[in-house]
Amino acid sequence: MKKILLAGTAILGAGLLILSLNSCKNENKQEDPKEVAEDANEAKFDTLNNKEDDSEFLVDQAEINLAEIELGKLAQQKGTNAEVKKFGKMLIDEHTKSASEVSALAKAKNFTLPTSLTEDGQEEYKKLNEKSGLDFDKKFVDMMIDGHEKAIDKLQKASKDATDNDVKVWASNNIAPLTAHLEHAKLLKQNLDKK
Repeated sequence: MKKILLAGTAILGAGLLILSLNSCKNENKQEDPKEVAEDANEAKFDTLNNKEDDSEFLVDQAEINLAEIELGKLAQQKGTNAEVKKFGKMLIDEHTKSASEVSALAKAKNFTLPTSLTEDGQEEYKKLNEKSGLDFDKKFVDMMIDGHEKAIDKLQKASKDATDNDVKVWASNNIAPLTAHLEHAKLLKQNLDKK
């Protein structure tokens, strides 16, 4: 009986050691805010896949807004072209407005959103921050074209496929403003390519 008790205690002790080692290992790396939000939403809507798709769309929109605001700030700081700086300011204003709309919509639907720059957003910021001068301006405009094309695709999909009518309407209403951003970025690219 003593041997069984000792063996059980040893196994329990080894299990606790493994658990404590794993938790120490995980403490160093902060979780991506996007993953935290998606996990929280999945837990809430485990049985309702349609709500999960809508929540993922809003998580994506929050991620886009956070990134565009930070990249816009960087363009204002490091941009050498006056139009690039102006575009950066416009992005901050427009995406701050969009972020508050997305936040209000998510709150009404009980969805969780990331509240700080995601890992992808940090990576984009870092890549852009490494550039300077005309290289910075060109990289910024290329990122804006690529990012806005992807964002518009997501908006178009949600405007058709979202199950929640409020989410569908919001997506539809935001296609035109983002298309305007995209066209503006393309014009900037044409001007920068001449230099």
